[in-house]
Amino acid sequence: MRQHQQVLKLQTTGKSLCRVTQKIQAIVAESQIQTGLCTLFLRHTSASLLIQENADPDVLKDLENFFAKLVPEWENYIHSTEGPDDMPAHIRTALTKTSEQIPIANGRLVLGIWQGIYLWEHRQHGQTRELVIHLIGG
Repeated sequence: MRQHQQVLKLQTTGKSLCRVTQKIQAIVAESQIQTGLCTLFLRHTSASLLIQENADPDVLKDLENFFAKLVPEWENYIHSTEGPDDMPAHIRTALTKTSEQIPIANGRLVLGIWQGIYLWEHRQHGQTRELVIHLIGG
């Protein structure tokens, strides 16, 4: 059983969903693991990971609009040390997740035909995010 681990640094452009599927798949291919498991872990509390529709961008817009209504930006949050968008970003991350596990078969991620992996930046301004990719298999 082999293991491969790599940290992928991603620069976001502010609040948005950034597709990272191809970057992760390239690391899987580089590892030469044919059958196994890919664990993704985002090392942040104001951004999250999401596996979602990759064909129709309206799905992503609807998700963003829904979360904007569910977790308003300008409530009277107590925590505001890093700015007024920080606490809503923490809540959005708590409602989503910071890790995913995806099987690997034939040297590729086993995603559905319409699935893509996204880093969801919840802050207004761009950030440098670190995504830990851990692969195990043979």
